[in-house]
Amino acid sequence: AHYLCEDGIICKQDNGLYSITNLGAILFAKDLNEFGRLGRKAMRVVQYKGINRLLIQKEESFRQGYAVAFENIVRYVNALLPSVEDVNKVQLSTNSKFPLPSVREAIANSLIHQDLYVTGAAPVVEIFDNRIEVTNPGTPLVDVLRIIDNPPKSRNEKLASLMRRLKMCEELGRGWDRMVLACEAQFLPAPRIEVFQENTKVTLFSEMEFGNIPMDDKVWSCYLHACLMYIQGEALTNKSLRDRFGLPETSSGSSSRLIKEAINHNLVKVLDPNTAPRYMRYIPIWA
Repeated sequence: AHYLCEDGIICKQDNGLYSITNLGAILFAKDLNEFGRLGRKAMRVVQYKGINRLLIQKEESFRQGYAVAFENIVRYVNALLPSVEDVNKVQLSTNSKFPLPSVREAIANSLIHQDLYVTGAAPVVEIFDNRIEVTNPGTPLVDVLRIIDNPPKSRNEKLASLMRRLKMCEELGRGWDRMVLACEAQFLPAPRIEVFQENTKVTLFSEMEFGNIPMDDKVWSCYLHACLMYIQGEALTNKSLRDRFGLPETSSGSSSRLIKEAINHNLVKVLDPNTAPRYMRYIPIWA
């Protein structure tokens, strides 16, 4: 009881008895509905049929505390994700169309960084055939353009600290790095982040042909690739961008046009203007 009090999970009352705090309840409750307004903070997972919200196939609310339910949430979402069987291997295996590290990080971020003071809203995972949307109450504490290189910053410090000790997060600020790198490894568009008045939505896309990716998502992917290259001590090049999207060398013209588009959006800039065009390197605009 002493250590639980130190961590703010329970508190001692004047009559010598103990009561559970909101922090303890939101992490370890068997049923959040028993704790008043915390019941509204339970994570919901909704699977739709097709690519719109017309028909719901499955819906599940995880009423347990986040520490209790987190692993079950990730497993449940993974089970609903569309996957394909790899018949070219000796041992049959199935591969998810979505990068699982990105899915896990998006769910963890939605729980840890939500604004618990926003009423009438809860973290939601919505699964479509071609994308996953993870929405949580609250807006980011850091500039979206600096979400890759910014030092870690937690809105709910005690919640994040306890979840770090429970091995559910790291508080190192590398969640978005892992999400973007996992998407690049499968040649997918970078996760899209949208900020609304009181909510933040992160969208993960499944496999998509380069020509079918919307231009805004191509530019955003190019910018985040430049950020990753810069913090690694390197720079964006035509070749690195082709490798990022899995394009052949014959597509160098498409990569050049995309880089030019990113420059026009004021997201990247030339590292050395005096370099020959063939060897041109680019860095984020803030570098």
